[in-house]
Amino acid sequence: MAILESTIATGGAAYKANRDGMLALIARMRALEARTRSASAAAKERFHKRGQLLPRERVALVLDPGSPFIELSTLAGYMFDVSDADKSVPGGGVIAGIGFVAGIRCMVSANDSGIDAGALQPYGLDKTLRVQELALENKLPYVQLVESAGANLLRYRVEDFIRGGNIFRNLARLSAAGLPVVTVTHGSSTAGGAYQTGLSDYIVMVRGRTRAFLAGPPLLKAATGEIATEEELGGAEMHTSISGLGDYLAEDDRDALRIARDIMANLEWDRPKPAQSPHRPPRYDAEELLGIMPMDHKRPVDMRQVIARITDDSDFTEFGANYGPATVCGHARIEAQAIGIVTNNGPLDPAGANKATHFIQACCQSRTPLLYLNNTTGYMVGKAYEEAGMIKHGSKMIQAVTSATVPQITIYCGASFGAGNYGMCGRGFHPRFCFSWPNAKTAVMGGEQAAETMAIVTEAAAVRRGKPIEKEKLDAMKAQIIGVFDGQMDVFSTSARLLDDGVIDPRDTRAILSEVLAICREAEARSPQRMQFSVARP
Repeated sequence: MAILESTIATGGAAYKANRDGMLALIARMRALEARTRSASAAAKERFHKRGQLLPRERVALVLDPGSPFIELSTLAGYMFDVSDADKSVPGGGVIAGIGFVAGIRCMVSANDSGIDAGALQPYGLDKTLRVQELALENKLPYVQLVESAGANLLRYRVEDFIRGGNIFRNLARLSAAGLPVVTVTHGSSTAGGAYQTGLSDYIVMVRGRTRAFLAGPPLLKAATGEIATEEELGGAEMHTSISGLGDYLAEDDRDALRIARDIMANLEWDRPKPAQSPHRPPRYDAEELLGIMPMDHKRPVDMRQVIARITDDSDFTEFGANYGPATVCGHARIEAQAIGIVTNNGPLDPAGANKATHFIQACCQSRTPLLYLNNTTGYMVGKAYEEAGMIKHGSKMIQAVTSATVPQITIYCGASFGAGNYGMCGRGFHPRFCFSWPNAKTAVMGGEQAAETMAIVTEAAAVRRGKPIEKEKLDAMKAQIIGVFDGQMDVFSTSARLLDDGVIDPRDTRAILSEVLAICREAEARSPQRMQFSVARP
């Protein structure tokens, strides 16, 4: 037993300031999520009048009541649909997350057709590709609830058309990997989007509502002169009785979701069993996580205090505590599930990078998943550090992260700057899951450092040319650089760009980690023979 002792003064002014700052950021995040829900719910009367359920009602009904659901990338596309922060509706037009359907853990994805009829929103493509990637990596069946107006032709970009093909490729890959793709087509699934339905293993269609065709009546008339109704071209009755595209004909949305659940219930698929190993909760209240991280990333933090509030019994066996002490590594358990933790109490130095490399390799040897709690301004710079082999040891750490053979989970808790982001398994290194706390900052460097760097370079260039240094122009350049960096490093910018899998309340960290560790464990347990299953459509 190596119990971490709490050193947090919950009555202090610094703690209170940190807590107030974190709560304000959480409130901002929840307000944006509520805005998306409200924008979709505004279509409730229209949906219900035509006998349909709203997209979030569909998701709620397909999931097992009371079961955990990890919603992903709720801030996707924020400020990319419109540049007005008070009007932007995040989410990318897609509701997606991991939950249980008939006892089976699945990836569930639904077009948010209450917003712009489900037309593809900025970063909606990236969000869909990411959730498909997560389904493949974690061997999760894929349940999709389709109703989309397709691409927004007023915002057409050829790159979205080309990259959009990956959605259909991934559906084929999921099926080929033995991961059932179950689709309920609630409404439109047209043009290229028709393949979102067609590339599924099980297809449920809704009488009088489903529309699946390569060319709708207007395009058909323009292209060939043929005149046909939507129902004749691609209605549910036609597809379930003539074309054979649909497998099940439902009477309405509720009936369709019932059928989808029945399909999952009848699959020969392992249902996760609850962990039997006894475990104790952390000794300290998760509420205290709100006041640990300062809003200013330059202020030091002992990340052991975070670890103490997410691990079983606050037990943490530290690895190499006296060597490279600013890099903290060690073993712990989260709801009885073993995990290796790598985190930072400052920049990464040569000894810390060397220690982390050794620890990562040891965890791979013992098949222990890795958790990276990012809180670093990067690798150390300076003559002494260069002589000590900072590049060499940092590169070894990056190689160890890249070559790791166990699931890696990343949480941005504070700063994640420079190559430290790479060494701490940032998004570019494909961690199995990647989440952010609301206060996290991610950038190549701080805005002030970038501005000062460019000022030094500009001054040196002016001296070489023998020209005077114009202080006003220099100050304006520095202010512009700081604005650019500061405007892109917070989570409302990075998560909007799908540079994580979502922003989480720090108090939910242990619960989310418990779920994703279980997901990783279940994926690892699936045998190659079992994953040979796939449905061949006639």
